[in-house]
Amino acid sequence: MMQEMQVARRLRFRNKIALAPMVRVGTLPMRLLALDYGADIVYCEELIDIKMVQCRRVENELLRTVDFVAPDERVMFRTCRREQDSVVFQMGTADPERALAVARLVENDVAAIDVNMGCPKEYSTKVIPSRHQGQPTQPILSALVKGVSKPVTCKIRILPSMEETVQLAKRIEKTGVAAIGVHGRTKEERPQHPVHCDVIKAVVEAVSIPVLANGGSLDLVKSHSDIESFRSATGTSSVMLARAAMWNPSIFRPQGMLSLEQVMDAYIRHAVRYENHASNTKYCLCQMLRERMESPLGKLLHAAQTNAEICEAFGLGDFYRDTQEWLKVQQETLHANAGSPRSLDQPTLDGDVVTMPVKFIRREYPPQITPKMCLLEWSRREKLEQPSYETCQRPLDRAFQSTVTVAGKKYRSSMWWKSKKYAEQSAAIVCLRTLGLPEGRSGEEGVQIVGKRKREERLDDRAEGDGKIAEGRRDLSSAAHRKRRMSENGDSTAVYRAVTEQTAQ
Repeated sequence: MMQEMQVARRLRFRNKIALAPMVRVGTLPMRLLALDYGADIVYCEELIDIKMVQCRRVENELLRTVDFVAPDERVMFRTCRREQDSVVFQMGTADPERALAVARLVENDVAAIDVNMGCPKEYSTKVIPSRHQGQPTQPILSALVKGVSKPVTCKIRILPSMEETVQLAKRIEKTGVAAIGVHGRTKEERPQHPVHCDVIKAVVEAVSIPVLANGGSLDLVKSHSDIESFRSATGTSSVMLARAAMWNPSIFRPQGMLSLEQVMDAYIRHAVRYENHASNTKYCLCQMLRERMESPLGKLLHAAQTNAEICEAFGLGDFYRDTQEWLKVQQETLHANAGSPRSLDQPTLDGDVVTMPVKFIRREYPPQITPKMCLLEWSRREKLEQPSYETCQRPLDRAFQSTVTVAGKKYRSSMWWKSKKYAEQSAAIVCLRTLGLPEGRSGEEGVQIVGKRKREERLDDRAEGDGKIAEGRRDLSSAAHRKRRMSENGDSTAVYRAVTEQTAQ
C-alpha cells in the first residue's frame, strides 16, 4: 500500500507550468509564492554538490522546515511540507559519486532531482566543466536514475546546431531520466537574443519523454495567457518560467496577474515567516521593482539591511513584530513541552567516540591561544600523555575530520572541514567541552595557559640551564684529558691537584 501511494504521488512532468531554477531567486519564499499563484512545479536555485555534500539534515521544529546546514552553519537549502510534492532539487555536479551522495541526502524531502547542464554563468561553468558536452554527464544521470527513488531530470541549453542538440537529447533520454528542460538559447546567447522555438520543437519530436520549454520570458510570455502560446510554439506539453516569474510571480495565476505591491507584500510575509536571509529577500524584491528602484520605495529598499528594515519600508513593521513575538512564543512552548530539552551541543556517542556538532572559529580566540593548546596544557598538569590526533579525509569533497584521544577516550566533531588544522581544533573543543574545561575563548574565565612570551622565556631559561650543564661537562672532560696526560708522565700528585682544582671551580 505504501509503495502504491508513493507511485501515485510521483511527480509527473506533462502539462505542467513550472518555476524555473534561478540563482538567488529560487529560495523557499519565492517557491511558496509561485505555488500560491498556481505553479505546478517549483525548482530551487542550483546548488553545487561540493557544498551540499558537507551539509547535515536538520529538522527545524520552530519554523517547521527541513534545513540542510553547512559546516559554517549557513542554511544551504530549506524546504517545508507545503512544497514536498512539488519542489525539484537542482544541483550542479561533475562527479557521479558525489551527485549520488547529495541526491540521497535530500531525496526524502523533495519531489525530484535535476542536474543542471545549462547554466551559462562563468562561476558555474568553471565549477562544472562537463557542461554543454553531454557525454561526460551521462554517467551522472545514469547513477542518479539507478540510485534514488525520486524522478531524475536535467536541464540543458541548445547546442550550436539543431542536429547536435537533438543528438544530445537522445543520449540523455537513454539514461532513463523522467524529463528534459530545454532553454532555447546557446550558452553564448543572452536574454536579448531570440529564443529558438524550432530547436526545442525538434527535441520534442525526437524524444518520448516530457520536454519543458524555457527561455520565452522576454519576447513570448508577458502574461498568463501567453504561456499557452509559448507551449504551442515549441510543441512541448510543459513550460518553465524564469524571468517573467521573477519580475511578477503572479504570472502563474489563471485569473490574471496581481499588482506588484500585492505580490511584494505576499513575498515579504513568506520571507519573514521562514526567516529568509535579509540579503536574499532584498535581492528578490529588487528584481521585482526593476526600473522603479529610483522611486521613494526603491530608495527605502536600497537602504534597508535587515528584514525588519525591509518590513518598515513596505509598511509591514507590525507584521514583522507580531511574527517575531509568535516565533518567540513557539520557541518557549517547544522548550516547555520538552521539559529539559537536550541541547545540540550535548555530547553523543558514535561507537566509542564522543561527538558534538561544534566548529572552531579562529576570530573567537586571542592570538597564540587555541583549544589544542588548552588541552595540551591541561594534559600536562594532569600528568597525562600528550593528546594524539588521527585525521581522515573524505574522498567526495576532500574535507577533513579529526579524532583526538585523551586518557584513553576519543572525541571528535561531527562536522567536516576544508582545513586539517581546523578539524583538529574542533576535536579539541569537543574534548574540552565534554570535560567541562575552558577552551581559550577571548574573555573566558579559568583559562590556565602559558602565553607565547612566557613560554619563550621559559624555554630560554631552560636553554640557559642546559648550556651551563654542557659547559661543565666540557670542563670535566678537559680535566680528565689532562689527568691521562699527567698519568702518562708519572706525575700523580700533579694530576690529583689539577683535577681537584678544576672540579672545585
